[in-house]
Amino acid sequence: MNVLITGGAGYIGSHTCVELLGSGYGIVVMDNYSNSSPAVIGKIESITGKKFPSYQCDMLDYEGFEKIFKENKIDAVIHFAGLKAVGESVEKPLEYYRNNLAGTINLLRLMKRYGVRRFVFSSSATVYGMHNTAPFTEDMPLSTTNPYGTTKLMIERILTDLCHAERDWKVALLRYFNPIGAHQSGLIGENPNGIPNNLMPYIMKVAVGKLPELRVFGDDYPTPDGTGVRDYIHVCDLAAGHAKALEKIDSLNGARAFNLGTGKGSSVLDVVHAFERASGVKIPYRVTPRRAGDIATCYADCTRAKNELGWEAKYTLDDMCRDSWNFIRKNPD
Repeated sequence: MNVLITGGAGYIGSHTCVELLGSGYGIVVMDNYSNSSPAVIGKIESITGKKFPSYQCDMLDYEGFEKIFKENKIDAVIHFAGLKAVGESVEKPLEYYRNNLAGTINLLRLMKRYGVRRFVFSSSATVYGMHNTAPFTEDMPLSTTNPYGTTKLMIERILTDLCHAERDWKVALLRYFNPIGAHQSGLIGENPNGIPNNLMPYIMKVAVGKLPELRVFGDDYPTPDGTGVRDYIHVCDLAAGHAKALEKIDSLNGARAFNLGTGKGSSVLDVVHAFERASGVKIPYRVTPRRAGDIATCYADCTRAKNELGWEAKYTLDDMCRDSWNFIRKNPD
């Protein structure tokens, strides 16, 4: 099977490329490098010892996108590409709706045109909103608190409607929780452009002296230590989840949602202390007011993924912190 991976040079995309190449799939990578680097392509090839076609292309460039379908036999698509910063989405909603929705519609139009009907979508736990109680299950009511999350929910709806209209589509909606960690080689990991939006890259920049301290948003939540609790999952476990979804995709009827998480919650300070254990580096932090839209506790019920995809997370929080530290030590810049 030959798989187009949009956003394949990004954090989760690059680890999924490695997983699929190791599982015998052929891949074609598309990325516009707005939040990644072309150097990642060489690193994937170095880890796997395999070459593959890659294209610098934007989702909004329909003709450029079509070139990929013309030049390659595509059997399935894993769709990671999109803008993904929650805070930025609140400041630039039109940019997020235009990029994430119009770009995905371009992709789906091309899939229809070229007879590709297998689709794995990179969704998010943000679609569970603020009013559900953890652990989150796939059949809970859905809502969102920011434009980024709304684009994920709207794309899920577009895919569901498409599957109702055209019964030959097979779609896995992978709702993942909080990916951290890095490939054990230390060659690829999370390396966002600019100030990090996510906890682990922020901790890593503090650990290597790029930032003076970590900001902890709120310590007055109803959680064991007052800080927000999230379901942190190793990015390599997440990549394996995408491979499992592809393996099982032909057995799906229409669009089927799956949570990918560990099923366990860890607080911000749990992560800080685990990272300190892994690195031997003290992480100074300062508590600041809560962020609007943040909920106290968020973790997954992953029973469906275990039963239907044969997937479950293997790595612990200490493993995630060890691999993150290995990555930042090998890539301090």
